Amino acid sequence: MMVYFDARSAAVIADPYPALRALRDHDPVHWSDRLGGWMLTRYDDIRRSLRDPRLSSDRMRPFFSHLPEDARRELRDLGEHMALWAVFNDPPDHTRLRGLMNKAFTSSAVAALRPRIAELVHELVDGLLERGETDFIRHFAYPLPAGVIAAMLGVPRADVDRLKQWSDDLGSFVLTSRLSPDKYTRANTAIREMNAYFGDLVEARRRQPADDVASALTAAGERGDFLSRDELVAACVLLLFAGHETTTHLLGNGLLALLRHPDQLLALKDNAEDEKAVSAAVEEMLRWDGPSLAQVRILADDYELGGRVMRKGDRVFQMLAAANRDPEAFENPDAFDIARRDNRHLTFGFGIHFCLGAPLARLEAQIAFPILLDRLKEIGLAGAPDWSDSIVVRGLNRLPIHCSAA
Repeated sequence: MMVYFDARSAAVIADPYPALRALRDHDPVHWSDRLGGWMLTRYDDIRRSLRDPRLSSDRMRPFFSHLPEDARRELRDLGEHMALWAVFNDPPDHTRLRGLMNKAFTSSAVAALRPRIAELVHELVDGLLERGETDFIRHFAYPLPAGVIAAMLGVPRADVDRLKQWSDDLGSFVLTSRLSPDKYTRANTAIREMNAYFGDLVEARRRQPADDVASALTAAGERGDFLSRDELVAACVLLLFAGHETTTHLLGNGLLALLRHPDQLLALKDNAEDEKAVSAAVEEMLRWDGPSLAQVRILADDYELGGRVMRKGDRVFQMLAAANRDPEAFENPDAFDIARRDNRHLTFGFGIHFCLGAPLARLEAQIAFPILLDRLKEIGLAGAPDWSDSIVVRGLNRLPIHCSAA
């Protein structure tokens, strides 16, 4: 059976799951001319591949090295910066960079944010109620995680909107927008401005340390842990970018799933004080329509799977969203069931590149949804959701809602 995945189709962008199911059932190791790479869709194949060193995360250096010379010159800032992100490096560089970031992004630092997260949630719900009809992404799902990660980094709240614009421009490149023709130049400009901003922040923390992640990263570098100034800046940019992107889409996709499944919304309301029930609900949001559509790797060596031989240098799209709906891994996988247990989804990845910010994303959602459902007695869709066209992230540009306290 011939199966075709049209990554630019409006229908696929809005709901990729039928097309992913067809690939998983009939062509689980699929070559896509449109994407210029292989697509893996089975849970076991993807889980194994996420830990296989032959699938390299170092995809930025090859990308920029193959550009024409004039393009490489024009996008030099972008190329040099992206090569320093831990997520785009393999061991041993990844091990060193990730280890230093782990020292700053500790579980105790995340747990200490609980009161601040609850305070921000209540503040943002006040704003939703004042508006009555609004865009949930713009007025809640983005500003909550952006405000939290900015506070962790030591970024003034007044600068968050400016950083969001830079982050959006960078995201159109990093997250592989399918429809943005000027994404490279926008991302390059954004990186220049973010580098200048965080360069100033790092220098300020060298002079006067504070109780924040930027200070902790700077202190690690000064202890001789081999974190250069450029790596410090890149780590701050990565944490800001990744620290809000995933959580924004967890909140947006999660609320949309609840609104489309009112029985599950009511069940979550009824169990909002049960921490285990809330945690299970968040895990199901992550699995059923989570913020990760795919991860992208470059083959460092030939790789055989399912009778297909993928060659060194080929791109591989590990379709996490397809894995999370695989009936071989999940019972009744297309059902949205917030009481699901043993939820071994791959939304945050697996292995050495498991998402550093996963505990923070989970915590924010676990705090946000009970407060939202308690204070918003009436909530519903006020228009059609507008989905991002990214092939990497699964998320909403807009989610129009109406809400009230009565």
